[in-house]
Order: sequence, then structure tokens, then C-alpha cells
Amino acid sequence: MPTIHESVFVPVPPEKVFDFISDPANSPLYQAAVTYAELDGDLPIGVGSLFSGRNKILGVTFDWAVEVIEYDRPTRLTIRSTESQIPFTSTYALAPEGDGTRVGYTLDAVEGLGGAFGTLGDAIVTKTYTHQVRTDLATLAELLPAL
Repeated sequence: MPTIHESVFVPVPPEKVFDFISDPANSPLYQAAVTYAELDGDLPIGVGSLFSGRNKILGVTFDWAVEVIEYDRPTRLTIRSTESQIPFTSTYALAPEGDGTRVGYTLDAVEGLGGAFGTLGDAIVTKTYTHQVRTDLATLAELLPAL
């Protein structure tokens, strides 16, 4: 099972980071592969909340739906796919660090990232998506202080 783990320092408090990343409507602002994402249901967001969206990775577009399975503001947010070509679980772990927040992101692809891409193997897709995750986290770190 491919796992991607990356982290970044964001120079804002954990509460601000958590509130931003837990709102699915913000995902396209810092995740280049996400073309849209939304909350399916009512606020407040918490365990059991459902999000849906669409990604475009390596030219392949796919819709997904996820359920929030862990919501511990301001330290941890975990979502698990309920519908997706690529079954996955992703976790944001936030910790205070100096005058900001260390944001760790982990993606576990249950059946392998390559399955949705035909002949592309897991290693190629994992490497490409790891680079994308790094870029997305860097975007998050640049974007949040300006908001």
C-alpha cells in the first residue's frame, strides 16, 4: 500500500490552519489536483461529515466522496474515501511549532495509486503525487498568512 507523508511549517496558529483545511471549499485553493470540493450536508463539520469533489491527476479526472472519520480541532483531521477510483485515507496532523504550525499530511492509498491510471505503475504515480503534495503544502504555507 503506497503511503505518502510530507510536512510543512505554516506561520499561523494551528486553529487557523485547521479551520482552513477542514473546509472542503478551500481545497482547490491549495491542492492543484482538486478542481472542486464541497460539504455534502450541514455545518458544523465533524466526524461523519461527508465531502465530495473532483480531482485531475496526470490527465485523469475522477470524482470522489469522503467521510470525516477523525476530527480533533485543532490537531487532527482524517478523511476516508467512500467513493473513488483510488480508495484512500488522508490525515492532517497539526502541532504548534514556534510562532506557527507544523502541518503533517499522510495519504494511504488502500489499493495502490496506479490502479486508476492503467499501465502506469504505483511507483511512478506515487513519485508524481508526492511531488504534488509537497507543492500543495508549500502553497498552503504561502497562502494562509495572507488570509
